[in-house]
Amino acid sequence: MTNRKQLLDGLKTVALKAGDAIMNIYQRDFEIMEKSDQSPLTEADLAAHNLICEQLAVLTPEIPILSEESADIDWATRQSWKTYWLVDPLDGTKEFIKKNGEFTVNIALIEDNRSTLSVVYAPVLGKLYFADINEGCWLTHQGNTTALKITPRDESKPIRIVGSRSHPSPDMAEYLKKHDNHEMVSVGSSLKFCLVAEGLADIYPRLGPTMEWDTGAGQCVAEAAGATVTDMQGESFRYNTKDSLLNGYFVVE
Repeated sequence: MTNRKQLLDGLKTVALKAGDAIMNIYQRDFEIMEKSDQSPLTEADLAAHNLICEQLAVLTPEIPILSEESADIDWATRQSWKTYWLVDPLDGTKEFIKKNGEFTVNIALIEDNRSTLSVVYAPVLGKLYFADINEGCWLTHQGNTTALKITPRDESKPIRIVGSRSHPSPDMAEYLKKHDNHEMVSVGSSLKFCLVAEGLADIYPRLGPTMEWDTGAGQCVAEAAGATVTDMQGESFRYNTKDSLLNGYFVVE
């Protein structure tokens, strides 16, 4: 494997190319299909998936890939993986369909069940977040690259809680009752992790279902900026530890 800086640079290039492929479809009419779980699928999801898998196979031919669009890899195979790529080629397909710009390309390197290197790219917003869990987190936007680091919250101001634009839940409504003085920030896709990393939100409670590819890249971005991502028992969030790829509830803060 190339060194980690070269790997991250390569990952950024792959994400940007995938973003271009998505935008070529975003700017015209496109077909909307339905997967077996009734979630939407577009040709942009598939175009980004194919491009990312092809590019990663060139960048790191020795590392297997688990993508949302090729997730039917049995546990007997996956459980032997110490290192693999975890990919959501188009996170926020509902936002893509609504054309509100709040969708992302997510690619994460999972090592020993932890997300350690990642990129999150929002092509409409022109924001590229990239992170190495051991080195830090950065945001490139409008030609400028800024290091992101969590700063202490101003206790005199309302707590800013970020939630899903397309997936509200009764448990989330109950959670909000615990915070009388709060402001709600709604946004789609893995951008919720990124808002915490960027200091635009204080806490992201996810009290609804997600899959591992929904969270891998965003978790690395948030943690590399100094946030924590834990389950409801306060345990660190881990990957590829069981047959199911379904996540439990979690909180980013």
